[in-house]
Amino acid sequence: MPPSPSATPSDIAFQVDGRTVRAPAGLTLAAALLENGIRALRRSPVDGAPRGAFCHMGVCQECVVSVDGRRVRACCVTVRPGMAVTLGDGHGG
Repeated sequence: MPPSPSATPSDIAFQVDGRTVRAPAGLTLAAALLENGIRALRRSPVDGAPRGAFCHMGVCQECVVSVDGRRVRACCVTVRPGMAVTLGDGHGG
């Protein structure tokens, strides 16, 4: 994943599936992932279709990922330096 085209030296770095990405401090994880071109956060268990952030307010739960080993809604978490995000089913799947 290439870094965000608008990355600046003041952006913070974090990991997504083992790759380093950068985003401005204060963004939600969902917004930071979108800014880095990451739209599909997991696959539907029904048909395998890609799923991603939909409501951006924590209601739909389509943006569930794993952060430092814990399942979270990406739209409800603020990015922080060094966080380790795993896409998939929220547990690396």
